[in-house]
Amino acid sequence: MVDDLYRRVVLDRYQAPVHRGPLADANATASAHNPLCGDEITVRARVEDGHIAEVAWEALGCSIVHASADMMADEVQGRQPDAIPELVARVGAMLAGSDEAADALGEIGVFRSVRRYPARVKCALLPWKTLAEALAASHSEPRA
Repeated sequence: MVDDLYRRVVLDRYQAPVHRGPLADANATASAHNPLCGDEITVRARVEDGHIAEVAWEALGCSIVHASADMMADEVQGRQPDAIPELVARVGAMLAGSDEAADALGEIGVFRSVRRYPARVKCALLPWKTLAEALAASHSEPRA
């Protein structure tokens, strides 16, 4: 049953993503590449008033990276950028086998099925790590 839900969620998000595309007014951007499978992703975010106002992504790769990126964008909007590294760690823990982390992640928990395919874990985690890099880089840039 969990596997059916996983397949349905991944397929739905792959076929009809909500957050795929450019984000012209982004103030945090990062790109990453998974050389093992060829996935490439760029994640853009707009941070306003100390919160993530919007996230968009563009990717070339498998359905897992697309679905994970789209669900990530839903999950992080409205959060403070400083909360993202902990969230990424929780997603990583889930993908490494923590059912507790999976249960705490709500809908994102459907990705617990990916852990049975170790080569795909990096696909699911790539958007999350890329967002964390984008936000970290935007905080370290000198402000005018």
